[in-house]
Amino acid sequence: MNDHYDAQGEAPGISEHSGGGLRSYLIGAGFATILTLASFWASSTQLIYGPGVPILLGVLAIAQMGVHLVFFLHISSAPDQTNNFLALAFGIFVVGLVVFGSMIIMANLNHAMMPMNRLMQMQR
Repeated sequence: MNDHYDAQGEAPGISEHSGGGLRSYLIGAGFATILTLASFWASSTQLIYGPGVPILLGVLAIAQMGVHLVFFLHISSAPDQTNNFLALAFGIFVVGLVVFGSMIIMANLNHAMMPMNRLMQMQR
């Protein structure tokens, strides 16, 4: 038995489900195209209740991210993907921390700011 292969006869870190062949990329491109066209349709049609459009676009955007993670970045729940999944989770955490932290800081600064009419009176 060759030392470069694991017990199942595959190279370490490479399996049928984690690697991406041309077929996987084409399926992912098809799903991504369909979701993109659905987003353009949803934003331009009158068939959907107006206030529900942003929610639908958010759902389609999350689905698009899922397609990219699975078909192009090959992120899965397989045991050999633990490090990739943890790196993704940490990246999402950091981005969320920066975005929501910035929103909290800006809201606090806006609350502490002097009203514009009083600022204009002080300049006269």
